[in-house]
Amino acid sequence: MQRWKLTIEYKGCQFNGWQSQKDSSGIQDSIQSAIYKFTGETVKIYGAGRTDSGVHANGQVAHFDIERETNENEVREALNNYLRPDLIAIIKVDKVSNDFHARFSAKLRHYEYKIINRRQPLTLEKDLFWRVGKPLNIENMQKGANYLIGTHDFTTFRSINCQSKTAVKSLDSITINKEGEKIYFFFSAKSYLHNQIRSIVGSLKLVGEGKWIPEKINEILNSKERKECGPIAPSEGLYFKSVDY
Repeated sequence: MQRWKLTIEYKGCQFNGWQSQKDSSGIQDSIQSAIYKFTGETVKIYGAGRTDSGVHANGQVAHFDIERETNENEVREALNNYLRPDLIAIIKVDKVSNDFHARFSAKLRHYEYKIINRRQPLTLEKDLFWRVGKPLNIENMQKGANYLIGTHDFTTFRSINCQSKTAVKSLDSITINKEGEKIYFFFSAKSYLHNQIRSIVGSLKLVGEGKWIPEKINEILNSKERKECGPIAPSEGLYFKSVDY
C-alpha cells in the first residue's frame, strides 16, 4: 500500500464545499471518483482543510493510499483526465511515507481573501472576488487586523455551527495589500474556526468604510459575543493558498 500526496487547485463555486456529500457534490467526491476510475480501488482521501461551498483553492493538500503500482506522473495525468470537466486540477503529486497526514502533519495553513474595490459590477472576475463599492482605507483595516494577531478567544468570529472544541486559536499573521482596485488579505495560522476568516474580513470591511474605528475590532474580540461580529464576507473571495509541513 502506497500513500500519495496531492496538491490541488479548484474553483469552488461549482461545488458544495470540500467535504463528501450524500449527493456526491463535494470536491472530495469528485477526486475519490477519479481515483476509482484510475485504480478500481475505493478509497477515502483526507484533506488539509475543509473549504465551504464557493471557496476556492490554489494549494489544498490531500492524501490517499492505493495498492496499484504507479508513479507521480501517471497519478497526476490520470486523475486530471478523469476529473474533466470539473473545475479541479491536480497540480502536483508526491509519493510520501505512511506517517504523513494531510491534516494532522500540517504546521501552518495559509489563506487569501480577495476584494475588488469598485462600484461597477464584476464580469471577468465574477465569483472570484468580493466586490465592495465604498472606498476602503487599507491602513485602518490593517490597524484593526493587528488586534487579532496572536492567541485569543475568537468566539466573536466563530460560526454558531462550528464544531471545534475550543474558540481559542492563534493567528500568526494577517497582512493586507492593495494593487490598484484589488485588495488582498493574507492569513497564516495552524488552524481556524468555521467562518473565522470570512467573519474577520466582514468586520474589517466596516473599519475600511469608516463605519467602525480600528479599535472596535479589539472591542468586539474581547466581547466574545457572536452578535457583535460584522457581516460575514461571501465565500467567493476566499482561497486556500497553501500548507506548510
